[in-house]
Amino acid sequence: MDLVALLTSDRGRNLFLPAHGRGNALPKEIRSLLRKRAGIWDLPELPDLGSPFGREGAIVTSQKISALAVGADWGWYGVNGATGLLQAALLAMVRPGEAVLMPRNVHRSVVQACALGDITPVLFDLEFLADRGHVAPPGVFRLQEAIDALSVNSLNVAAAVLVNPTYHGYSTDISKLVSLLHSHGIPVLVDEAHGAHFSFGLENELPCSALEAGADLIVHSLHKSATGLVQTAALWLQGARVDPVAVERSLAWLQTTSPSALLLASCESTLREWHSTAGRRKLLDCLDQAREIASWLKNRGLPLLDNQDPLRLILHTSSVGITGLEADAFFIEHGIVAELPEPGTLTFCLGFGSHKGLGRAIRRRWDGLLLVHQDRSSLPAFSAPPLPFLTTPMMECGTAWRSNSEVIPLEDAVGKVSAELICPYPPGIPLLIPGESLDQRRVEWLLEQGSLWGQSFSTGIRVVK
Repeated sequence: MDLVALLTSDRGRNLFLPAHGRGNALPKEIRSLLRKRAGIWDLPELPDLGSPFGREGAIVTSQKISALAVGADWGWYGVNGATGLLQAALLAMVRPGEAVLMPRNVHRSVVQACALGDITPVLFDLEFLADRGHVAPPGVFRLQEAIDALSVNSLNVAAAVLVNPTYHGYSTDISKLVSLLHSHGIPVLVDEAHGAHFSFGLENELPCSALEAGADLIVHSLHKSATGLVQTAALWLQGARVDPVAVERSLAWLQTTSPSALLLASCESTLREWHSTAGRRKLLDCLDQAREIASWLKNRGLPLLDNQDPLRLILHTSSVGITGLEADAFFIEHGIVAELPEPGTLTFCLGFGSHKGLGRAIRRRWDGLLLVHQDRSSLPAFSAPPLPFLTTPMMECGTAWRSNSEVIPLEDAVGKVSAELICPYPPGIPLLIPGESLDQRRVEWLLEQGSLWGQSFSTGIRVVK
């Protein structure tokens, strides 16, 4: 089957990203635009349109209006997803040769930015939730421990990166973390790709947004946590700790000089809708619907894990002896497509569409899955990575990435230095980054991960020669 046919094929219930649910929740303006003559919207940077980095034109004006709506001082639309904006933001904050503090659950794009900019990542470990194989978001005491460890190891960092919420919808009190870092003179970039809806003015309904918390730079994915088309995102700047000129220069390096006018219009329409009264009501209805579905399923015995974002449902499959990958294959075969299968869980993204009868549909599939896998007991606890609390690569990421390298079997990699990321996708969280050295325990742990992830995990590794 060719790509065009695949794009229009029926996929049953869509509980995956983008969050507009295959068009059901797209803003009215975008749905109307797409019904017009094919391609009429495919325009270059005409004078009246301008560009995201210009001084005049409708796009610049739109970005200013959107920034004002969210309470930021500056705003830029992105058409290369949250990835391009995260990388540009980091390169604007940190100079070559400097270091940046970040948790182990950063997205791979942040590590790639370190390789691009000759930046040293200083990674601090997170609390490991062994029953499901996830990490918890850091609390203020965990972050303080990391800051104290910087002093002990005589490490100076130019900035910090935080992730809030996680892919699974786990969130923390981001305002306390930002305040703590600012008290040490450290500017903060927050990857809030999965939490754009936190900023839409629903006090007490959702966790605090990084915008409200006072972070210096915030990246929102508008297709992951709003109703934008895939690749749409927004970068916000507030305060005086980061130079907006430096941000624009970095954006110009990493964003196309021919941005899609359709995607830029999607950014504008998505943000305008969500910050309207009708948009907030729509989001409230989605949250109410999601909570009702979760409550209904829990009351009928389905093992759903608690998180802070109602729009993410985490099915704890390992609690009944089934991997998330096995469950995903069964659910797809029976017309429900989830977002994130993992060794211990299966995560559904409800997004912003209507889900009439979804609770009953999931319950039926779950009962069928249990019949197929009868007499199983819960899987053993998952192993945390055998790492010190605070680590830096043995070799600079960029140096390792660009070095002469070779691919060898993972079991032969003891004593070697990685020249690549090992990173199951999704979720895109690196298990190993370029420049890290591999001792016996780390190799054994990675081999264990390979057995859990199956075909999505390579048996070979590229190492520095």
